[in-house]
Amino acid sequence: MKMSVLLNVFLAVAVGVLAVKVFMPGGSENSASNQVLDNIMTRTSVRAYEDKPVEEAKVEQMLRAAMAAPTAINKQPWDFVIVDDPVKLKELADSLPNARMVAKAPLAIVVCGNFRKTIEGDGHDNWIADASAATENLLLAAHSLGLGAVWTGVYPSFHRVGIIQEVLNLPDHIVPLSLVPIGYPAETPQPKDKWNPDNVHRNGWNPAY
Repeated sequence: MKMSVLLNVFLAVAVGVLAVKVFMPGGSENSASNQVLDNIMTRTSVRAYEDKPVEEAKVEQMLRAAMAAPTAINKQPWDFVIVDDPVKLKELADSLPNARMVAKAPLAIVVCGNFRKTIEGDGHDNWIADASAATENLLLAAHSLGLGAVWTGVYPSFHRVGIIQEVLNLPDHIVPLSLVPIGYPAETPQPKDKWNPDNVHRNGWNPAY
């Protein structure tokens, strides 16, 4: 009889704990979204990498994430160039002062706009927002896979655009927006808390949030 009572008590406690986990904030109901937020909040720019290749499966996962980014009227005006040739990586690093770390990365991905896929007329420049969203997805995917990456800006510097087009033999209608070196982190920089309520306004330019 005592064993039966103890078993019932144990089951009641277990059910109660499960209910708390499911319905309280931070429980399993919200665990997926919390993981997303944690990934966003802990991502940081990594500029030093281990001498270790990135698995092809992870490269594809990152590219799938990049292509899942929002895009105006689903035009998907982007192309992605994987650079894993050490000679090409060094050439890019030597030519781009803001991307010296590329020489030590096992690979880099160039996120490009494709002018043959852009919206005609006033929406032409939407490719910039679309490719930027794809770049951020790429960075978040890299972080979630245990990799480090950093966004090095290319567009709108036509000097940088021209260098990458020349090194990678890109056609004129392919315009690089960002160059993202990726690898297993050889450093662990701490993420910065960038929250500032002074940057938030409601219903107009109201200084009080």
